[in-house]
Amino acid sequence: MSPQLAAILEWVAAGFGVLNVGLLVRRSVWNYPFGMAMVACYVFVFWSQKLYAEAGLQVFFFAAQAWGWWLWQRTLTREHEHGQVPVRWLDGWSRTVWAVATLAVALNLGLVLNRFTDAALPFADAAVTGASVTAQILLAFRRVENWVVWILVDVVAVGLYLNRGLYPTAVIYALMLVLSVLGLVEWVRAARKDTVAA
Repeated sequence: MSPQLAAILEWVAAGFGVLNVGLLVRRSVWNYPFGMAMVACYVFVFWSQKLYAEAGLQVFFFAAQAWGWWLWQRTLTREHEHGQVPVRWLDGWSRTVWAVATLAVALNLGLVLNRFTDAALPFADAAVTGASVTAQILLAFRRVENWVVWILVDVVAVGLYLNRGLYPTAVIYALMLVLSVLGLVEWVRAARKDTVAA
């Protein structure tokens, strides 16, 4: 892929990303088409920068977004939530299991990338990848903690993308960091409201 095409795709992906996260904050099921378009573009952008785990992650994201879209749509149909899905917290044991599993995946993927590929920054790449998988699954299950994980991902990702010269992507992830904080605040408020209503 030419550098010019990669740069154009990066900007297009960034635009879709802003729309995706903005709609996620509002708990709208319509975030998913924009998320799927974003990750489809990023497969090629990350591969061109030798961020192989990130490129592979986008393939996972595409499937996970389709699955999340299906799950959220079922919830809306079943619970008639006026376009906003209900959200809730993980219990303490589940948080521990998710944290340990995420660290294990990230460390092992980093070791594989470091040993068997010419990946740039294999452990940072693997950390973003492992935590992103966790965040995406928790998001599909509508758990508030997904935003905490996304905040951590965004912080590391901004540094990673700046290092690789992916400046539009670094900017978009900085914006996503802000949106993730807003998402956390909004979902905490919604979870409290849903708990009181239940």
